[in-house]
Amino acid sequence: MFLIITMVVLIIAMFFVLIKMVKGPTLWDRLMCLNLISAHTILLITIYGIYKESSMLLDIAISYGIIGFLTITLLSRFLLRGGRQK
Repeated sequence: MFLIITMVVLIIAMFFVLIKMVKGPTLWDRLMCLNLISAHTILLITIYGIYKESSMLLDIAISYGIIGFLTITLLSRFLLRGGRQK
């Protein structure tokens, strides 16, 4: 029961972060919110994997974490170098 409540709270938190991402005043705030949604997704997949007792979902969460890290890193470098203005 505790895992289900935790998953519901994570989904609600992801919804609020999504609202912040849409309303974010700067591009860096939106990038931070994208990173936070990625972290929440990893947590959600991990908790669901524990709930279903599936080690495959834990492998998927690790893979998603690596992809999320690379995405945020590449987007940050792109924005630091001027983005599309160059």
